[in-house]
Amino acid sequence: MFEKIEFAPADPILGLNEAFRADPRNDKVNLGVGVYKDEAGQTPVLNCVKQAEARILADQQSKSYLGIDGHVQYRALVQPLLLGEAHPVLATKRAHTIQAPGGTGALRIAGDFIASCLGGKKVWISNPSWANHRGIFETAGLEVGEYRYYDAAAKALNFDAMLADLDQLGADDVVILHGCCHNPSGIDPTLAQWQLLAQSAKRNGWLPLFDFAYQGFAQDVESDAAGLRHFASELPELLVANSFSKNFGLYNERIGALTVIAAEQEGADRALSQVKRIVRANYSNPPSHGAEVVATILACPQLKALWLEELAQMCLRIRRMRTELADGLLAAGVAGDFSFIEAQNGMFSFSGLNKAQVARLKEEFGIYIVGSGRINVAGLTPDNLPKIIQAIAAVS
Repeated sequence: MFEKIEFAPADPILGLNEAFRADPRNDKVNLGVGVYKDEAGQTPVLNCVKQAEARILADQQSKSYLGIDGHVQYRALVQPLLLGEAHPVLATKRAHTIQAPGGTGALRIAGDFIASCLGGKKVWISNPSWANHRGIFETAGLEVGEYRYYDAAAKALNFDAMLADLDQLGADDVVILHGCCHNPSGIDPTLAQWQLLAQSAKRNGWLPLFDFAYQGFAQDVESDAAGLRHFASELPELLVANSFSKNFGLYNERIGALTVIAAEQEGADRALSQVKRIVRANYSNPPSHGAEVVATILACPQLKALWLEELAQMCLRIRRMRTELADGLLAAGVAGDFSFIEAQNGMFSFSGLNKAQVARLKEEFGIYIVGSGRINVAGLTPDNLPKIIQAIAAVS
């Protein structure tokens, strides 16, 4: 039977990572995969995570299964982190959160929920968007469309076009919104623009699904949630898929969550019952370690304060690398205004490099960038930055 199977196309990001690993050059640089790197080019384990794991190791009494919806304390602590301690949604118990295997798992659960319970609505993603968004929702059996987002000429958000596209949608549509640190552009709406988008959702009836993978990487944990929290205040129904891969450095623990907000508690209860049915038929119940780590940190004031400080330092390092990259390109004589690099948020920057330039960077200099020109700014270090600037100058 298997002789009939054809090779699947390589994933645009993970395939790039495989090519990077196979490259024998010692000075190669990977700016493709979205993983935070420190000044030494390493992806560190946060000190707060190490301390939490030491406590877990000392106190853990069982390796028994979690429930279908995951770690109880973890689920209770995710909601105030996303929505704020005093959000009305929490007081009225209109939200339920289930633990998910990473942000990708949360999105796939959401896709299956939309397909099986909401009448197979059409899902809309930004153009451009994270490379895996389309695959996740199409594999769940949903039709996927695109709304305008990025103005390539201005290297900025094309908000008027975005709003015009979303105003054409209605109750048969679900819109994927990047809560902060838009992937791949690094360009986010302002709070005033988030408010206009929420008005569009109210006016036209489309359902928002927030992909919230980078909380704390734009400004800080509270500021980065402003758009999401406004939507939750204005709309009766909302879906949120979040991840702790980046902001806790828990990449290989695959820890995320899906939060369902309904108009009233009974609606949230019904939605939860269906989400649990979907999970049971998929992976039955989630692994516990990542949830234990996050819950231990968020429940302890000292560990939470340490986490926020470490997260702030990661954010500051990325911003510093943005500034040094923009200044370095200018000093190297590369034509153009690079202030847009500093204005973007999070780990990624749409560099403006075209596919031919990206190919030359890979072949001639061992610098790996996604074909769209997206650069993982968190992969820049004081050691590799001069080489990268010189290489970009050579291909520009």
